[in-house]
Amino acid sequence: MPMLSDIAQRKKIDFFLKPLSRDAAILEIGCGAKWVGDHLRGAGYTGYVGNDLFPPADIVGDIREWAKLGLRRESFDAIVAFEVVEHVDLFQEAFDLLKPGGKLLLTSPVPEMDWAMQLLEAVGLNQKRTSPHDHLIDFRTIPLFEPVEIRRVAGLSQWGVFRKPVAAAEQRMAA
Repeated sequence: MPMLSDIAQRKKIDFFLKPLSRDAAILEIGCGAKWVGDHLRGAGYTGYVGNDLFPPADIVGDIREWAKLGLRRESFDAIVAFEVVEHVDLFQEAFDLLKPGGKLLLTSPVPEMDWAMQLLEAVGLNQKRTSPHDHLIDFRTIPLFEPVEIRRVAGLSQWGVFRKPVAAAEQRMAA
C-alpha cells in the first residue's frame, strides 16, 4: 500500500471509527479490500457489513439497488464511504438506509485539488483511483444531511461526519 494511504488509514480509524459504538449497525459502501471491516471486527465491533461491486464484500452489488441487495430502510446507525462519493452520487441511498440521527462518514478529495491527488497517484505515494472522479463535491454542499464536523486534511482531502436529521423521520410520519 502506498505510504500516504497507510498513514491516512490510521488517522481515519482515530477520527471516524473509534467513536462508533461496538454494537452499532455499520454499513461500509465501497469496502474494497475491507480494511475498515477487518479493523472493526478485530476491535470487537459486531454489526459491520461491507458492500462493494466486487468480492470480497459481504454484500456484492450496486448500493443504488439496496432493496434488491436485501438491505432494509433505516437499518444502519452509521454508513462509512471512504473515497466513494467522488465516483458515485449515493446521498439518497445513504439517507434511506440510515436511521434518523444516524451518521454518514465520508472522505473524498477536495474538488479543486484533485489534480494534486492525481499527481500523488502517478508517483506512487497515494492509492490509484479505481474509476474517474465524476462526482467531486465540496462537503459544505452535501445534500440531505446536517454537517457534524468537516475537516480539510493536508489541503487535499476532505473528511466529514454528517447526521441524518431526526426531523426527517418525523416529517415523513406526519405526511
